[in-house]
Amino acid sequence: MTEVTVKGNLDKALKNFKQKCARDGVLSEAKKRKYYDKPGVKRREEKKQNIINSKKRNKRNNRNRND
Repeated sequence: MTEVTVKGNLDKALKNFKQKCARDGVLSEAKKRKYYDKPGVKRREEKKQNIINSKKRNKRNNRNRND
């Protein structure tokens, strides 16, 4: 559970709370768990994401080599 203490300034406490939730991945975890995904669908999506990430990584590395 994410906790933030309020010492006068509520806006600052709310900002800190949102930052801590984002760092902990609370919202992204909630979005993932909103619907059930079959294990095969999860694997397929993970493979797609890994392919995209590797293309980005290769593109970045090739750009650095050419400079």
